[in-house]
Amino acid sequence: MTSTLPAVTTPKVPAQRQAVPTPRSTGRTEPPRRLRSSRPDLILCGVLLVAILVVQGWNIADYPTLSDDEGTYLAQAWAVQEGRGLAHYTYWYDHPPLGWIQLALLTWIPAAFSPDSMTVGTMRAAMLVISAISSVLVYVIGRRLSLPRWAAGLGMVLFGLSPLSVVLQREIFLDNLAVMWTLLAFALAASPSRHLWHHFGAGIAAATAVLTKETMLFVLPAVLITMWRHSHRDTRKFALTGAITACALIGLSYPLFALLKGELMPGSGHVSLWDGIKYQMTRPGSGFILDAGSGSHGVLQSWLYYDRVLIVGGLAGGLLLLVTWRWSVTARALAGPSFAVVILALVAMRPSGYLPAMYVIQALPFLALVLAGGTASVAHAVLRRWRSEAEHRYLTGGRYALAAVLAIAAGAYVVPRWYEGDRTAVTADANAPYQAASKWLASEVEDPEDTRVLVDDALWLDLVHAGYKPGLGVIWFYKADLDPAVTKTMPHGWKDLDYVVASPTVRRDAVDLPNVKAAIEHSKPVAVFGSGEDRVEIRQIQTAAGGVR
Repeated sequence: MTSTLPAVTTPKVPAQRQAVPTPRSTGRTEPPRRLRSSRPDLILCGVLLVAILVVQGWNIADYPTLSDDEGTYLAQAWAVQEGRGLAHYTYWYDHPPLGWIQLALLTWIPAAFSPDSMTVGTMRAAMLVISAISSVLVYVIGRRLSLPRWAAGLGMVLFGLSPLSVVLQREIFLDNLAVMWTLLAFALAASPSRHLWHHFGAGIAAATAVLTKETMLFVLPAVLITMWRHSHRDTRKFALTGAITACALIGLSYPLFALLKGELMPGSGHVSLWDGIKYQMTRPGSGFILDAGSGSHGVLQSWLYYDRVLIVGGLAGGLLLLVTWRWSVTARALAGPSFAVVILALVAMRPSGYLPAMYVIQALPFLALVLAGGTASVAHAVLRRWRSEAEHRYLTGGRYALAAVLAIAAGAYVVPRWYEGDRTAVTADANAPYQAASKWLASEVEDPEDTRVLVDDALWLDLVHAGYKPGLGVIWFYKADLDPAVTKTMPHGWKDLDYVVASPTVRRDAVDLPNVKAAIEHSKPVAVFGSGEDRVEIRQIQTAAGGVR
């Protein structure tokens, strides 16, 4: 006998009980578990990335002015490529070498195809790769920290299109590489899948950031805060232990390297890691950043000249998120970036510290994220309040109208200022004097191979490719006074030189360098390019009899 189950019938429910109220949107979008599977996120991130690369890449070789630091890092990368060691002169542990080793890898392929292109202006294009990765990571971090899609996009725009970012991210600075690794550490620490290997990878990325630029050490507590908040309670101890262990073991490779070379501690006849650290810790301070007469204040003014919005707004956003910690979900989600902003601001405010112009690069992504997060937090709070207090359709439309007015007002303030800064970056030619000096030295000097010339590092590789002997023919001007390997080849001091290229950097620092100062004083200009403080002079050394050497 076959039995059948009775059909199950669903009782009818009155229509008014079936309808589920649809919550009004506040513009917040939950981040997908895998961003690569979200078409709206990919489209938005892709469009913004194209805009960032166009603005940063246009006119990249001609603006801003070539800096001696750029030339130093690229020359050290060239030395690694050529198998000449870790630097083009004696490596003295001023910075960990991992930064320019990465530059060597990044520029290896274009340098292999065109060796003469291994110069500062041309190789700035390699920094676009770093900018692209960092910009995408800012968006990823924003979404993983629960920012709505529009706010994550805003953070990406603030980071990539601010005039301050456009200028500094173009330059070949170790800070840009270190920021990329730090952002990767944040992205892995905030991974929604919470795999242990993500946290282990975050520790590796953080250590790589520190070994790229040691000042990123200040940001490591913020990475741990992010990992603490986003790790699973059951595996949190393992995650933090794994990350800290990975970071420490990789970080210890640097002192181990010095120990194996017998250069950990000071001694006669060799450089040492201890002396390098001592030098960095005892550098003359540039004064309190809020003291109008200090060097640090001048650096701050140069940052504000390019962009007040990102710096002032980012700091305000960080303070807002800290104040609203208890009742704001966004504030709690952005605890790591907010803490990074606070730490970096406090370090910059040290009264006796040294504040370099590129220091702000380390803060740019966190300023962008907290400013975008602060904007999202305010917007969400306003929209939520209005939604609970006013259910009428015209009030709903009114709040969007108000949001539009506020957005237009903010745009009216920001866009003209950004336009002027970015327009200068894509149109100005600040490096014409350097390019003209490089061309003159390559074409007007009869025997470059037997000529000795002092230059700053921005021109060093240009002259190497022009036929001057690297190291002892074309000499980085600092080494004429500070490197025994060079000074021993100059028994007569400045008299053993033929030319000195008096760029703004050389003229500024010659005061503390006796050989360089004497070379300028005992030379006459044979070619001058540019005018005013930015001019580049090619000066030929004069002998005691009044003739040329």
